Amino acid sequence: MPVKEIIKDAKHRMEKTVENLVNELTKIRTGRANPSLLDSVKVDYYGQSVPLNQAANISVPEPRLIAIQPWEKNMLAEIERAILKADLGLNPSNDGTMIRVPIPQLSEERRKDLVKLVHKFGEDGKIAIRNIRRDANDHLKKMEKNHEISEDELSVELDTIQDTTDIHIKNIDDILDNKEKEVLEV
Repeated sequence: MPVKEIIKDAKHRMEKTVENLVNELTKIRTGRANPSLLDSVKVDYYGQSVPLNQAANISVPEPRLIAIQPWEKNMLAEIERAILKADLGLNPSNDGTMIRVPIPQLSEERRKDLVKLVHKFGEDGKIAIRNIRRDANDHLKKMEKNHEISEDELSVELDTIQDTTDIHIKNIDDILDNKEKEVLEV
C-alpha cells in the first residue's frame, strides 16, 4: 500500500470516528428539544418499520417541545406507541391531529451524569483515533523495515500522521466542550 494511501486511509478513519462521536452525542438529551432525539424511533408504516421522520413531519415550536405531525391521521396512535416503546423517557400526548412531546427539565444530578457520559464517549473516540494512528505508524515502520521508504520519509510521514491525530483530538475536545455546555445549560 502506498504511503499516501496509508495517510489518506488513516485520515478518513479518524474523520469517521469524529462523525460517529457526533452521532452518539446527538442521542444525549440535554433538556432542550431537538428532533434528533427521535432518530432512533421506528414506526410500523404499512407493514414496514421506518424511521419516524419518514412517516411524519417533526418540528420544534418551543425550546422544550417537539411537535410531530403525521402525514396520515391514522398513524397518530402508532407513532405514540413507538415513542413510548423506544424508552427515551418521553411522554407523548396525542390531541387528535398531532403529537406533542414535552421535554422534561433535567435535574442537576442527571446533568452531571450526562456530562460523565459525554466524557466517556469522548474518551472512547480519542482511543479510537490513537488506535488508528498506531495502525498507520505500524504500516509505515514496516515499509521502512522492508526498505520501501527511507528513514527520512518515515520521519516526515510519522509527523504527518501525528499532526492529523492532533487535529482530530482537538476537534473531539471542542465537540465535548460544546456538548458539556449544552448539557449544563439550564
